[in-house]
Amino acid sequence: MSLPDSDKRLFALITSPRVVIGSGVILAFAMLSICAFILYGGRQDALEHASDSSRNTMLVIERDIERNIELYDLSLQAVVDGLYRPNVIALSAPLKREVLFDRAATAQYLGTIVATDAAGNIILDSRNGAPPTVNLANRNYFQVQRDHPAWGLYISPPQPSSLLGGDLALTLSRRITNPDGSFAGIVAGTVNLDYLHHLLSGLTLGPHGVMALVHTGGALIMRAPYNPKLIGHNLSGAGPFTKMSASSEGSFADTASIDGIRRIYAFKHLRGLPLIMVVAPAEQDIYAKWRMRAQKVVGVMILFSIAFVGLAVLLAYSLGKKAKAESTLRMLARTDSLTGLNNRRMLDQLLEQEWRRAVRTQRPLSILFVDLDRFKAYNDTYGHQAGDDVLAAVARCIARQIRRAGDITARYGGEEFVIVLPDTDSMGALAVAETLRQAVAHLAIEHAASELGRVTVSIGSASWQGRVADSVASVVKAADEALYQAKADGRNSVFGAILH
Repeated sequence: MSLPDSDKRLFALITSPRVVIGSGVILAFAMLSICAFILYGGRQDALEHASDSSRNTMLVIERDIERNIELYDLSLQAVVDGLYRPNVIALSAPLKREVLFDRAATAQYLGTIVATDAAGNIILDSRNGAPPTVNLANRNYFQVQRDHPAWGLYISPPQPSSLLGGDLALTLSRRITNPDGSFAGIVAGTVNLDYLHHLLSGLTLGPHGVMALVHTGGALIMRAPYNPKLIGHNLSGAGPFTKMSASSEGSFADTASIDGIRRIYAFKHLRGLPLIMVVAPAEQDIYAKWRMRAQKVVGVMILFSIAFVGLAVLLAYSLGKKAKAESTLRMLARTDSLTGLNNRRMLDQLLEQEWRRAVRTQRPLSILFVDLDRFKAYNDTYGHQAGDDVLAAVARCIARQIRRAGDITARYGGEEFVIVLPDTDSMGALAVAETLRQAVAHLAIEHAASELGRVTVSIGSASWQGRVADSVASVVKAADEALYQAKADGRNSVFGAILH
């Protein structure tokens, strides 16, 4: 029992090599896509975990720094308040130091607290009974307090401190104001950077992670891993610092200007302080474990997909050989072996189809008969092999000239060719015929037995205009008769007939 034509076409489509291979590739791609989706979810989980860890780490550091800065500021404020009390001013120097400088002044990382007069000369020192002969008038923290009465607590960028023998330190300062509102001096305390070094070094973010405290002016106060050459380095203008300056807190991915490593930055401006806390694990550390798992999973999936596609290719190859053999047989059945054009049998089928379409749509249909002039004489002069070469050359010329979709070219027999031109009236058909005639003549193939000295063609054209439903045979006959008339006119010519 044979299958219906529609079922045969469907079966042929499903079992075609392209469909088999395409289906295999699509299925493999689908499996890889699912794998990629799962891996992407794992990657996002790794990023979220790192972000949570960064926020927790930043919170620990933030609270420690804020608590200690608040403690140091209370010590400065206590000195300022004491200097406003006459009974404290009247005390002897040792008692005055004991009253003004509480225990915070002797804390582990607080270097010293000093008070100056309006000219910047140190008048009190928490560590020495006799204040050093040091003038602080050229220090930025002194100038800020002098020029901005309402500033409050000022924290300087890291800078060499004369109070610590030139070591880098942060200086916290507050203004001393006379009863009339005029500037009376400052109280300043130095914070040794070892405090921040100790605080940050106790936490880890992976081999390439970084934690840092940055002054809002751009100066790098402390960094872990620690590098003394980078302390005080100005980050202004760098991409990460620019982004951190634009908002009070947030996160982003960027490449560090210092070492060129790409990191996920989490940052926050400490409340009421000119400090930015930064926690930045490196992307390569965040995704290290995920990447190892992903490589294994992807490797297995790729091997599986290759094997799957390979099986599909083998199946397609087997089906392709079968289809190719069938296609070759079909091609031999419809193609002229010498010229590569449609043969007579295929021409009859296609011509009948075009005729039915022309009658149905009432659109014109033209047929050209092309015949090589003096071809028998050419064979007699140059031999049959040369004659076959000429037929093949003329066929190639016809194929080059007749390139419109839907046009049909065929070898009719011997040295005759037929061209079917759907939707073409007599004027269009004659134009095509004349173009083809000239193209063959321009091949300039020598033909000593011809009066023109070269290979030429005569072309007969017949056009059905759609008014009378003649049979296709009448159109073919009219084209054949037009060909004989073209030869009678001296060859190398075109003659047209119209069937109304």
